[in-house]
Amino acid sequence: MSNIDELQRRITAAMDRIANGISNAGGKTSSENQVMAAALDDEKLANAQLTERVRNLKSRYDSTLLDIQKKTDAADERVSVLDLELQRMRKSNDQLRQSNSDLRKANEEGVGEPDLINKSMLAEIESLRAARAADVAEANIILGALTPLLDQVDNVQEEGSDA
Repeated sequence: MSNIDELQRRITAAMDRIANGISNAGGKTSSENQVMAAALDDEKLANAQLTERVRNLKSRYDSTLLDIQKKTDAADERVSVLDLELQRMRKSNDQLRQSNSDLRKANEEGVGEPDLINKSMLAEIESLRAARAADVAEANIILGALTPLLDQVDNVQEEGSDA
C-alpha cells in the first residue's frame, strides 16, 4: 500500500506542476494573443489601404486607357481621311497626265481640239482641289497631334501662375 500512496503523491505533485504551468502559460498566451490581435488589426488596416490604392490606380488606368483609345480612334480617322484625299489626288493627277498627253499629241498633229483643252483644264483643277484637300487633311493630323501638347503647356502655365 505504501507503494500506492507513493504513486498517488507523485501523481498529485505532477498534477500541481501541470496546473501551475497551464496558469503561467495562460497568462503569457493572453498577452501574446493581444499582441497578435493588434498586429492582425494593423495588417487588416494596411490591406484595406492597399486595396483602396489598387482600386484608385485601376480607375485611373481605365480612364487613361479610355482616353488613349479615343485619341487613337481620332488619329485613325484623320489618317483614313488623309489616305482618301491622297488617293483622290493620285487619281486626278493620272487624269491630268492623260489629258496633257492627249493634248500634246493633238498639238503635234497640228489639231488644236478645244475638247482636249477643256478636259486638261478640268483635270488640272481637280488635281489642285485634291492636293488642297490632302494638305488640309495633313494639317488636321498635325493639329490633332499638337493640340494635346498645347493643352499640357496651358495647364502647366496655369499651375505656375496659381503657385
